[in-house]
Amino acid sequence: MLLEQIGTELDLAERHLIVLKKVIEEGPIGILKLAEVTGMQNHKVRYSLRVLEQANLIKPSAQGAVPGDAVPKFLQDFERELGSINEKVSRIREIEVSIPK
Repeated sequence: MLLEQIGTELDLAERHLIVLKKVIEEGPIGILKLAEVTGMQNHKVRYSLRVLEQANLIKPSAQGAVPGDAVPKFLQDFERELGSINEKVSRIREIEVSIPK
């Protein structure tokens, strides 16, 4: 209930990261190949590519998607941002265990 939306957003972020990882590892790579190697449906891959392109994390090319200019900064900032999320989760857990049952 309260955490359902967070779970959905985390699933989406995971999907985008999987697609980005494959583009970095195997780019240039097209939608069909990405769908094949990730096991995702074409429309989900297409959506992730669109989101990643808007964030300058990938660029389209005639041969398929390639890493974008923002990848180095994204990777540099990723661990810090993930650490911040983990701290928030820890605080939420502390609150949850302190609630009388």
